[in-house]
Amino acid sequence: MTISIRDARPEDAQTILRFITELAIYEKEPDAVEATVEMLQASLFGPGSITRAVICEKDGKPAGFAMWFYNYSTWQARKGLYLEDLYVTPDCRGSGAGKMLLKHLAKIAVEEGCGRFEWSVLDWNEPAIRVYEAVGAEPMSEWTRYRLSGAALESFAAD
Repeated sequence: MTISIRDARPEDAQTILRFITELAIYEKEPDAVEATVEMLQASLFGPGSITRAVICEKDGKPAGFAMWFYNYSTWQARKGLYLEDLYVTPDCRGSGAGKMLLKHLAKIAVEEGCGRFEWSVLDWNEPAIRVYEAVGAEPMSEWTRYRLSGAALESFAAD
C-alpha cells in the first residue's frame, strides 16, 4: 500500500464534496452540508481564495483530504495555519494517513513561518483525539468556541 499527498485541483471538487459529506455523517450532522461542487471550485480555486486543500491517495485513489486557511495571532504578530477539516476514509483509517496529513500541514506551517497550527475536534471523537495527542498536540481546554450563523448572524448584523 502506497499513501501519498498532493495539492487538490479543481477537478477534485466532487471528491472533496463526497469527503465533506462523509465527514458530516460521521460527525452526526448529515443534513448540515450546504456546499456544492461549484461552490467548492470557486472557494478553493477561484480568484481571492483563502482556503487550500490536499488530497490523500492510497495506491493512487483518493482516500482523504485536509482543508485549511491562515488565521492570525495578534500576540505573536504572525499568521497561523487553521485546519478546518481532515478526513480519512474508513478503509484507510489506522494506516497512518491521518498522521501523514497532519505532518504535511505542519511542514507547510513551518515553511510559511506560522506561529501556530490549530484545529478543533468534537469532544466525543476519541479516535481523532488519540491521534492528535500522539503527535504532541494539546487541547485548549480553557477556551470556548463561539459561533454566529444562519438566522442569528443575519439578525445580529441587521440590528
